[in-house]
Amino acid sequence: MKLALVTGGHRRLGAAISARLATEGWVLAIHGAHDAEPDEDLANRLKLAGTRWQGFVADLADPAAVDALLPGVAAHFGEMPTLLVNNAARFDQDDATTATAASVAAHHAVNVAAPVSLTLALHRYGGEAAVVQIVDQRIRNPVPDQLSYSLSKAMLAATTRTLALALAPRVRVNAVAPGLTLPTVDYDAVQMDRIAASMPLERLPSPDDIADAVVWLANARSVTGQTIFIDGGANLKSFDRDFVQL
Repeated sequence: MKLALVTGGHRRLGAAISARLATEGWVLAIHGAHDAEPDEDLANRLKLAGTRWQGFVADLADPAAVDALLPGVAAHFGEMPTLLVNNAARFDQDDATTATAASVAAHHAVNVAAPVSLTLALHRYGGEAAVVQIVDQRIRNPVPDQLSYSLSKAMLAATTRTLALALAPRVRVNAVAPGLTLPTVDYDAVQMDRIAASMPLERLPSPDDIADAVVWLANARSVTGQTIFIDGGANLKSFDRDFVQL
């Protein structure tokens, strides 16, 4: 059985990844922090594909909940996942004037400690498997905005090569670094067009572009320790601020 656990897999980018895996014949364990009900589009695509799936709720800021997540998935499906997509993330607005030790620690718990713990558990208790970390294109050219988030994503990216080496040959670990993909309400259409035009490829990635990369890495049995940037070329340029500030 091809069984995938997608953290934060019920909405936004996680839902696009879950939907694409469904079309590829994966059985899905869909995680959410407070609920795991698929959004409307994902629910329709799961039904259309006839996908076997189950939702799992776990607060990734709680180490006990993290420790229980994979055993819960295995108990329900009768086996451990062969794919783990560490997609869930905490994202808050802070900078050098407002970030605190507590805010850095809170982001680290969800964006670094939880993915690493899940990856290590998959290695300890599972068989051959693939892990895909969802990081951020800003890991190559940092910006001063969302400081706690930015620091946590840089650290998660740094774990990719270390874990790939430590967990080989049984578990492959890779990362996908998206650029601006699903805008929040902070962006307007004119701003989005302007940002897209500033990219080397003069376009921004779509959620399906990110999902394509995840599926490719899931199947790329000779690839580990790699980070693929899906960002319209944003990582090739240096930006003074986060895109919403431009």
